[in-house]
Amino acid sequence: MKYVIGVLSEDKPGVLSRIATLIARRGYNVESLSVGRSHLDGFSRFTLVVDGDERVVDQIVKQLDKLIETVEVRNLSQAPYVERWIMLIKVSAPLEIRPHVLQTAEAFRGKAVDVGGDALVFEVTGDKGKVEAFLAAMRPFGILEVASSGAVAMQRVGFERNIPGREEFELKLA
Repeated sequence: MKYVIGVLSEDKPGVLSRIATLIARRGYNVESLSVGRSHLDGFSRFTLVVDGDERVVDQIVKQLDKLIETVEVRNLSQAPYVERWIMLIKVSAPLEIRPHVLQTAEAFRGKAVDVGGDALVFEVTGDKGKVEAFLAAMRPFGILEVASSGAVAMQRVGFERNIPGREEFELKLA
């Protein structure tokens, strides 16, 4: 089963490496890892999607929480959360089929972000299923290149207090 883990850590060199090493050393399978700035100065937000059972995920959360730089580690899968993926797809689109390519992209709310002589680059965002369905819909036209983010996720509004360890996080920041 897939689980989503959110980590808030100090924004310091080597933190990503320590997190990746901790997970790899234990043989856990990471489907995606995204890192970016958080709303707090000096802190980064990690989103990991891991494959395993609940025992494995609990172990990952406990191990990540032991890292000195981490101030919050949450299994986001324990309560409702919002998750998005982004993908850029370069598709073959000669002029004679370009309207059909654009029409197909429109069905997914794909946005053309670059136009070339015989190709288009689209941006699509959504849950993993939507992004993968868009990729499948573009295959018949000829995919030239793909770049995809991992998941970015956060707890849904109103559910933050339902997460075990939340009070502990607020104390760490105080």
